[in-house]
Amino acid sequence: MSDSSSTKSSLSDLRQFRINKNSAVSAGQAKTERVPGKKRIQVMADSDSDGADSQVTKKTKLELTVKEKEERYMAAAKISPQYDTMAVQDSLSRSNWDVAASIRYLRENCKPKGQNGPLGRPKLQPSSHSSRAPTCSDGECSDDEDVKQSKDQVYDSDDSDSEMATKMTGQRKKVFQFMNEATIIELQSVKTLSEKKANLIIEQRPFSDWAGLRKKLESIRMSGDLLNYAQDLINKQNTVATILNKCNNMVTRLEKAISNGGGIVDQPKMLNSGMQLADYQIIGLNWLTVMHKQEMNGILADEMGLGKTIQVIAFLAYLKENGLSKAAHLIVVPSSTLDNWEAEIARWCPSLVVEKYHGSQDERRRMRGRYAKDGFTGFDVLLTTYHIVGSTPEERKMFRVCKLDYVIFDEAHMLKNMTTQRYANLITINARMRILLTGTPLQNNLLELISLLCFVMPKFFAKSIEDIKSLFVKKGKTDGDQDEVSQFQETQIQRAKRIMKPFVLRRLKKDVLNNLPKKQSIVEKVPMSSQQREYYHELVDYYSNNKGVVCSSGDRAGVAIMMEMRRCANHPLLMRHYFTDEDLRGFSKRLARATTYKKTNEQYIFEELAILSDFQVYQLCNKHEMNDVRIPDELICDSGKFEYLDSLLPKLKEEGHRVLLFSQFTMMLDVVEEYMRIRKHGFCRLDGATAVKERQDLITDFNVDDNIFVFLLSTKAGGVGINLTAADTCIIHDIDFNPYNDKQAEDRCHRMGQQRPVTIYRLVAESTIEEGILLAAEEKLKLEREITSTEKGEGEVHEQRCVVKLLTMALGLDKDQEEQLSNSLNNSLATPTK
Repeated sequence: MSDSSSTKSSLSDLRQFRINKNSAVSAGQAKTERVPGKKRIQVMADSDSDGADSQVTKKTKLELTVKEKEERYMAAAKISPQYDTMAVQDSLSRSNWDVAASIRYLRENCKPKGQNGPLGRPKLQPSSHSSRAPTCSDGECSDDEDVKQSKDQVYDSDDSDSEMATKMTGQRKKVFQFMNEATIIELQSVKTLSEKKANLIIEQRPFSDWAGLRKKLESIRMSGDLLNYAQDLINKQNTVATILNKCNNMVTRLEKAISNGGGIVDQPKMLNSGMQLADYQIIGLNWLTVMHKQEMNGILADEMGLGKTIQVIAFLAYLKENGLSKAAHLIVVPSSTLDNWEAEIARWCPSLVVEKYHGSQDERRRMRGRYAKDGFTGFDVLLTTYHIVGSTPEERKMFRVCKLDYVIFDEAHMLKNMTTQRYANLITINARMRILLTGTPLQNNLLELISLLCFVMPKFFAKSIEDIKSLFVKKGKTDGDQDEVSQFQETQIQRAKRIMKPFVLRRLKKDVLNNLPKKQSIVEKVPMSSQQREYYHELVDYYSNNKGVVCSSGDRAGVAIMMEMRRCANHPLLMRHYFTDEDLRGFSKRLARATTYKKTNEQYIFEELAILSDFQVYQLCNKHEMNDVRIPDELICDSGKFEYLDSLLPKLKEEGHRVLLFSQFTMMLDVVEEYMRIRKHGFCRLDGATAVKERQDLITDFNVDDNIFVFLLSTKAGGVGINLTAADTCIIHDIDFNPYNDKQAEDRCHRMGQQRPVTIYRLVAESTIEEGILLAAEEKLKLEREITSTEKGEGEVHEQRCVVKLLTMALGLDKDQEEQLSNSLNNSLATPTK
């Protein structure tokens, strides 16, 4: 009775305090000022006031200490281990912490774990003020209680002394269960929780009740705000779960539409009768038509070389043939494939009227004037490039205002980053439907896939993009259980598969092209030349002896150092060793007097020359008629990779092979050109500086002229969307961080139309930073294999982490120096460049 009297006395005192406070305010006394930064105190209803639970007879509650409650919880949990921890805690709270009564309540009202209910929680009793059941449509159920509770944070520092602070609400039950049962990887998903903090939380388990959870967090100096962050994570998981349900429903709808029959068996009659679609291309056409009938946008993600262009042309022919086109279509392509698209449409479907929106600014201005007057009429397809479609405000406005039926984006992996201006411009194009074409939907991480999906279905994903992004970020390294890490990664992959399934069609060449010649990939670890090795070791020794500078310098010093090491590993002339400072001062005097060189100050010219490589100095001098400045042929040929080519290329030429040679760097291609002239190999070249009008002519010349033995291409400009099946050998001179760029390059010759087996040579300088780049590239390739198969997979690999890892290996940095370098890179990347 004393406990009851004490409780009532406390409640009366609290009630009297509020009455006095209200009367003071009503009497005109000054209100308490709200201190900036402090939360406004929420007035909670008294526990015995009228409310939803007023009909329940109140029981006298024992005033137990936290320790006593914990002991009773442990006793009840030990007696009834078959029940969920939340159910045990809830039963004790309902039974006034009477262990025997709580056990009876569990047996009468709860189900053991795994028996027809989520985790053996108490049966839900219908509320007296809500008789309507939640409505479900197409698998989308709304949980009003969760939505309502998710708006209120589970932790409020101002409620620390109130009864509400320890009450276990619906949201708090979820957070409580999460804090008790989450793995270390899942805990690290919570904002502010590092691996070290996650381990501390695990050491404090089990948590007996909400008050005990808060007390233990305080004991390890963690803010209660952590509970709100956990609540936020749970809400994001619920959002993604809802999206997954919607995706499953879409899959069901598509499967039903396909099973109803009526698919296309023969190719559209409008296509050239002399051209025949392959069986898998007919399937792709059927998929596009089903998506059209369901009014769903999609990503045609067949592997490079399977004829995505042809499938889209067949689809546009199908629309025109059946009178389904509601306006003109827009096709946006890279500059290097513009002429190829025009030629393929003319070859496969001459009945499609194509207009190419390209040319000078004056030419495009005249075309815009006609479009403003007549609209997009007089043609079926408007063909343009990524550069042109957003190059001026007038063009951006035209595509934003004028109505189109379908917009088709070729090489759509260019849209992988939703933070770019290109992405923002292209998403505003006023088209009724969208199709994305990409041979590499997964380049580096799952977030890039989500970026593509948000572009293709913005209304479906846009509201939930932040929630989706937060659940597809790869966590840092952990020393915890590797099984937990694998389980977490597998969950990410399974989520991605379920999300992408309704929107993406992807087939691999090995699955659909039984008659495609085999492809052999060879990684050649090539030793550097003796002089090159000496230069490389000097460079490594210099930076190894200046680790402090490496780790703390801004301006992305780590990336610059890594690129310097890459240049040295590829060719010594990409550094400056041959021309001395004395040579440069002599060149400066001559350039200052040259009529073709604008600058006349010798010191300024010297400073500009000093930062150039040997080969760049040679090129600059020759450009300004200083033709006596030469580099000996033996130095041009003096690299480990060129020595390897000396043995490989003559053999390939003798056997009748033809070669594509790719490099990421145009500077490297300049040196390769000189090498080709010295060795008298016939060649042509295409890179980003090649005029668009000349590109298709170069491709045609190579395909028909057997005297052109080698085609030199930059990996990005020449590795996208062009057909070079006249070659059967591909040499990747310097591998890319992003292996998909190299895959794009090699598939220029390994594609439909290839008649001979294809060999790919990847040249890697032995015992250099390139070996680390190869490992990083192979790790990235795992993601595609996992997302397109049924096995486990991994998340993203950040290029910045690769740089840190590679420099750590190359320079022998310790853990502190590695962390310092990582922080330095973070800071420089966070600083916007001007």
